Amino acid sequence: MNEAAAWAEQQVAAVRDDPAGRLALMERCYSGPFGQAPRHLPFRRAARSFLRWQLSRGVLRPATGSPWWRAVNERILRDGCEAVALTGGLAGPPSSRTAADWLAFALEPTARAWYRAHNGSVVAAYLEHRDLAERENEPERFFLNVVLCRVLYTHALVAAPRLSLGWLRGLAPVLGDPRLGMTGIFLQLSRVLPAQYPLDDEVGYYLAQEHGFARLVDFGMIVPRLERLYEWSAADLGAPGLLDCVRDGALTYAWRFEDRHVWDPPRSVVLPLIHRLLPLR
Repeated sequence: MNEAAAWAEQQVAAVRDDPAGRLALMERCYSGPFGQAPRHLPFRRAARSFLRWQLSRGVLRPATGSPWWRAVNERILRDGCEAVALTGGLAGPPSSRTAADWLAFALEPTARAWYRAHNGSVVAAYLEHRDLAERENEPERFFLNVVLCRVLYTHALVAAPRLSLGWLRGLAPVLGDPRLGMTGIFLQLSRVLPAQYPLDDEVGYYLAQEHGFARLVDFGMIVPRLERLYEWSAADLGAPGLLDCVRDGALTYAWRFEDRHVWDPPRSVVLPLIHRLLPLR
């Protein structure tokens, strides 16, 4: 293992059983190797919000949390730390494509580069730890799919505006920019998921509780584009395994295709209007 990768592993190991330490380590990554990275700090908003949500649910706790969530978080931290080490002068090269994407972001911090780095780590962890996902209960596995399609969609808002918003593509980069608060609309799950882990009700219960706007986002904007969204994401992130996470308009990460009815849109007079307003092109 090279110096940068070894240093990154040490940093992650030091906070493995310390959820608050994970948050502090993530925040340090956005300060760069020398504590001064003003162009990187605005991107910390989205990462911090998502990690704090994980902390509030308790999924990162060493004894009672989720092995899957802990593994995904570690991948993001390790890749980010490796990029910090490389920019700080430790020997490389990057140990993975995802670490290389974080290095590219560190050298040129743009919205598109951030999504490619962040979502690359997320997707790599999803694919690597599918066995851990299978051990989660049904409602948790359902929301793993929701999280994935939402983070992919926000990436597409910035990097593939026509795919994500059709003729309204001029608005897409603003809505998806991780430096702005608007991106929280697409990534916010706290109004759907209670602050507890694991979930203990049926999937249908949580669907019924879903916030109205979130339902419009999921079923009006994302679900009709699932196949094309995952194809585009697989190509952009260099992750062909993503294509095994969707099938015929249904999400299938740790989820049986035979149970695809959960992805059927609810009855609504608004959803058909959204589909006509934002047709697939």
